[in-house]
Amino acid sequence: MNMADLLWIIVAMPFTIFLVLAFLGKKLSANLTAIIAISGTGTSALLTILLGWSFLGSPPENYSLSSHLWEWMNAGGLITSMSLRLDALSLVFIFVITFVGFLILVYSTEFMRNEEGYARFFAYMNLFIGSMLILVLADNLLLLYLGWEGVGLCSYLLIGFWYKDPANGYAARKAFIMTRIGDTALIIGLFLLFTEFGTLNIADILSAAPEKWASGDPTARLAAFLLLGGAVGKSAQLPLQTWLPDAMAGPSPVSALIHAATMVTAGVYLIARTHTIFELAPLAQNAVAIIGATTLLLAGFSALTQRDIKRVLAYSTMSQIGYMFLALGVGAWSAAVFHFMIHAFFKALLFLGAGAIIMVLHHEHNMFKMGGLYKKLPVIFWTFLIASASLAALPVISAGFYSKDLILWETFASASGGTQLWFLGYIGAFITALYTARMVFVTFFGKTKIEPTQRPGLRITLPLVVLALFSFAGGFIELPHTLGHVQVFSGLMQHALPHLEIRDVAESSELVLQIITGLTSLIAVGAAYVLYIRRRSWTDSIRNSTLVIQIHRFWNLGWGFDTAYDTLLVKPIVYLSRINKNDVVDLISLGLSKAMVYFNKLLVYTQNGKIRWYMATIALGAILTLTISILL
Repeated sequence: MNMADLLWIIVAMPFTIFLVLAFLGKKLSANLTAIIAISGTGTSALLTILLGWSFLGSPPENYSLSSHLWEWMNAGGLITSMSLRLDALSLVFIFVITFVGFLILVYSTEFMRNEEGYARFFAYMNLFIGSMLILVLADNLLLLYLGWEGVGLCSYLLIGFWYKDPANGYAARKAFIMTRIGDTALIIGLFLLFTEFGTLNIADILSAAPEKWASGDPTARLAAFLLLGGAVGKSAQLPLQTWLPDAMAGPSPVSALIHAATMVTAGVYLIARTHTIFELAPLAQNAVAIIGATTLLLAGFSALTQRDIKRVLAYSTMSQIGYMFLALGVGAWSAAVFHFMIHAFFKALLFLGAGAIIMVLHHEHNMFKMGGLYKKLPVIFWTFLIASASLAALPVISAGFYSKDLILWETFASASGGTQLWFLGYIGAFITALYTARMVFVTFFGKTKIEPTQRPGLRITLPLVVLALFSFAGGFIELPHTLGHVQVFSGLMQHALPHLEIRDVAESSELVLQIITGLTSLIAVGAAYVLYIRRRSWTDSIRNSTLVIQIHRFWNLGWGFDTAYDTLLVKPIVYLSRINKNDVVDLISLGLSKAMVYFNKLLVYTQNGKIRWYMATIALGAILTLTISILL
């Protein structure tokens, strides 16, 4: 079999499992459902590893595979096909989607065991994985958009999985509507690109764009901003970020897969995939960096004030994607993708660990009602600690240190970056380490407030251990000049993404910045230890300050964005809808429905159960029919 043909098998497996579970799920036992649920993504993960091994064994100039299935559309000059294309960028994404997705599905077979809709959950999860694979492997923007909308649908279905609680339904609708705002910008951008180039094939657009547009061309700038609009919505960046914290209404495996490891990074993939357009629009690319830097700070401060462990991780996700946007905005393309991969490992682990804690503590989400769990749940503690070290970017020992350090260094050294953007990222690193350490100390140390009701089984702990290994060792494939100069990842990316333009900066500066960043993370952890373990009285006294209370409330509510949107948009639209509820158009439709109900009631009176009445009616009908036929 041609290796390119494996692409379709990788994509088709999750869709096949979705169809099986959607149509037969109610008839299957829980054990059989679990086996079927993980088989599709498991097969795709194995094939991805096989494909990647073959791919990496090829000469660098052959780092590309294409597979054409059939022509999809041919109308009005638009010719698109169902075709997939694999390069180094999409290889990294499909590895994360299938491998991390498989581990999350294994975890879910135990976590969701006693939930209503067991088969329905896995049907949705497989549909999501298949849609995400379509998104990252599509060779044209229309097929990419199909996958883009597919993951949006699955996000809605999975956030609102426990739909009997109205709050969950509201959270699902909120996510769906807010991401649609970005999707509208994206589809307009696709119309613009088709008008300009006469095609939606990604490779053709990227090769023709430098010939058609000069740097700074207004059309290129408009196209880049429209693409950025789509990316901002899907990746929960300012100003369309408010849906992600509420999305924690879904089960924890949903948060791990969709809202940490894959879907919310679709915007990162879109910008990286269309990098040529952004390079031709410096203003839009600079906006990407500013949006990322601003989001990582605002989300980081909000994470400092949360009490719900999953909401801490939700704001953390927004912040870490902000780092990826910062890297993309300064042209550090491979650094952004490297952090995406490492972040997928440790953030999926954090969400799964948090889900296990919530499960064994009577579904308690409040960290301050936990405590003392490091001895009672040792596997969860140690794996959670490894992931937290990676999130906090503890120097040398964590994978997150290497990916985040690469972003900060290239932001500082990039011709498009500079000291100001580096400083924003540096402050974000301190805040990240502070709220991460706070989460660990409050959750696992101190007095035990709730006794665990059970011990997680192997299907929960094994995925945690595997993800912990990657969260620790994943960073060693890309070491800086100062720590061994291993560049496996950047070497892989160099044929898919452009090289970063570096300013004339002394290499010694890199070591200085690494020392500063590493010490800052350690200082933040030490500060959290003092405030939440050694001197809790200090924390209580600080909280009692009127100014601190107001700031705490403001950050806790996401800097007031929800309140502003409700006041300026939601309430006026709902008010106008109520005024317009009984307009002329509604009166026509309502009048027709009422008339049908009235005539139906008249017909009901004829069904009285009296045979004499029926016979008389038949006779009368026959007489009328004969009379009409004679007269005509």
